[in-house]
Amino acid sequence: MRIALDAMGGDFAPQATVEGAYFYQKETGARNEIILVGHKNRIETESAKYSHWEKLNISVLHAGESIGMNESPTDALKRKKDSSMLVGIQLHRDGKADAFVSAGNTGAQMAASLLNLGRIKGVSRPAIGSFIPSEKGMVFLIDVGANADCKPANLLQFGIMGSIFVNLIYARADLTVGLLNIGEEEKKGNELALAAHQLMKKECRGFIGNVEGRDILKGKVDIVVCDGFVGNIILKFAESVMSVLSKNFKRNLGSNLFTNLGALLVKPAFSEMRRSYDYQEYGGVPLLGVNGISIICHGSSTGKAILNAIHVADMMGSKKVNDHIAKTLLNRGENG
Repeated sequence: MRIALDAMGGDFAPQATVEGAYFYQKETGARNEIILVGHKNRIETESAKYSHWEKLNISVLHAGESIGMNESPTDALKRKKDSSMLVGIQLHRDGKADAFVSAGNTGAQMAASLLNLGRIKGVSRPAIGSFIPSEKGMVFLIDVGANADCKPANLLQFGIMGSIFVNLIYARADLTVGLLNIGEEEKKGNELALAAHQLMKKECRGFIGNVEGRDILKGKVDIVVCDGFVGNIILKFAESVMSVLSKNFKRNLGSNLFTNLGALLVKPAFSEMRRSYDYQEYGGVPLLGVNGISIICHGSSTGKAILNAIHVADMMGSKKVNDHIAKTLLNRGENG
C-alpha cells in the first residue's frame, strides 16, 4: 500500500508523525510506502535524526500550509488549498495513495474526506467510532461526533459498519450490538430511540436491545450505537477518567509508610489499567462509510499512536473493510 500521512497534523507534529512513520517502517520491513505530506524542510529536519532513513521507503510531498486545530473546517478548506490535510486526501482521491492518516483537525478531515472521497454506495452517513475500556475488554462506541442529529436508519448502519470493522480488524466474532438508551425496556426512549430499536431488532445482526450508560463500562455489549452528539460527550467524559484516577492516586501517596508500601504493590496493576485506557494503543479509527480509507487520530497523538494508526490503515486495505460494508448494504437492498 501507499499510505499518505499528514505530517503537520496534531499537537506534536512533525516530530510525532515522522517518528511514527520511521518506527512503522522499521517494524514492518518497509513493505508499504509512506508519503509524508507537509512542510518539506521541517520534515527533513526531523528525519535527519533517524539512521538509515533513506532505506525505509518514505517519501516527502511538500505542502506549504497546515490547518490548525481551532480553525473552522469549512473556512480552512476553502482558504488553504495547499494544506497538508487537503493535499494528502486528494492524493488518495486521485489514486496516488491508498489511504490517508491524520491527527489534525477532525472536522476538516471529515469534511475533506466526504467531499473528495464520497460515500460507499448505500451509506447514508459516514461515522466515527472509538474504543472505550470496560470490565470485559474494549467496547466500540459509534458515532462519537460525525453526526449530531440522526435518523433511525443512520443508527442501524452505524451498528452494521461498526460490527464489520471490529470483526475484520480485531478478529472478534459473534459480536453483540446495543442501542444506547435511558433504559433497557423496548418501549423507553425518545422517538429516535424507539424507531431505531425496532429497525435494529429486525435488521442488525447481533442486536440484543437497549443498553444504558453504565452498561458501557460493564462491557455488556461489544458495539454501542448512539448519535454523534451523545457519543462525543461520552468519549470526552471517558478520556477524563484515567486522569482523575491518577491524580487521586498520587494525592494519597506519601501520607504514611503503609500507603507508600501499598502503592508499590499495586503499581503494576495500575500501570496495566492506564495502558488499557491509553488511546495510543489503538492509534486511530477510520471514518467508516467514506469511499476510501481516512484514519482519524487523537490530536495529542505521539509517535506510538501514529505508528498504530498506520497499522489500522494497512489492515483496512488488506482486510477490504469497505468492500464488506458495500456488499452487506447491497445485500440489504441499500443502493443509495
